Amino acid sequence: MKEALYEGKAKKVYATDNPDEYLVYYKDDATAFNGVKKGTIESKGVLNNKISAFFFDLLTKHGVPNHFVRLVSDREMLVKKLTILQIEVVVRNIAAGSLAKRIGWEEGRKLPVPVVEFYYKDDELGDPLINYYHARALNLATDEEMKALEHWGLKINEVLTNFLKDKKVELIDFKLEFGIHNGQLLLGDEISPDTCRFWDSETGQKLDKDRFRRDLGDVEAAYKEILRRLTGEVI
Repeated sequence: MKEALYEGKAKKVYATDNPDEYLVYYKDDATAFNGVKKGTIESKGVLNNKISAFFFDLLTKHGVPNHFVRLVSDREMLVKKLTILQIEVVVRNIAAGSLAKRIGWEEGRKLPVPVVEFYYKDDELGDPLINYYHARALNLATDEEMKALEHWGLKINEVLTNFLKDKKVELIDFKLEFGIHNGQLLLGDEISPDTCRFWDSETGQKLDKDRFRRDLGDVEAAYKEILRRLTGEVI
């Protein structure tokens, strides 16, 4: 029997025989607005597991250090053990969601440069927006770690944006989480339609969790379409 270490909104984490590795199980549960809205998306766990594995492999090939080891099953992947930083890194290319509201831009307007934001991972506080000074004051990360988070956020944005162009997918924005493994900063968590905004570059159709957040319907179909465009696999 695997020892359960943690259960979050979208995943369960288990211990393995190797103290340096964890098993991550992807669930079908869906949440939005910090858990206020809850539901289920059929096959989401399978889709996000495979999509994340694909993106981690792609980033590894481009020199981005991350926690992915290998797929174990349709819903499970083996990852390196991380001590997660309590900071979410968000990279934005096009105004959407909270940024569009905050700066008063219409959704879909292209930003002249990618925007990197940091958020304090705390559900009770609503994951507030922070900067280098907050991170230092709250002892969340050193200045060097913050610079590294910014560097890798922009690097990942460059890799994913260039790759997705050929798939006719526009990368609007995305959220990243990082952690420390044996003293090294690694990308963790997942990269999927749960954590990214993907729009069809020709039609503007949303292919991500916004379909769940905004009750647009066809949520599962959108996730399946992302997997199909990435790998050719049809589920």
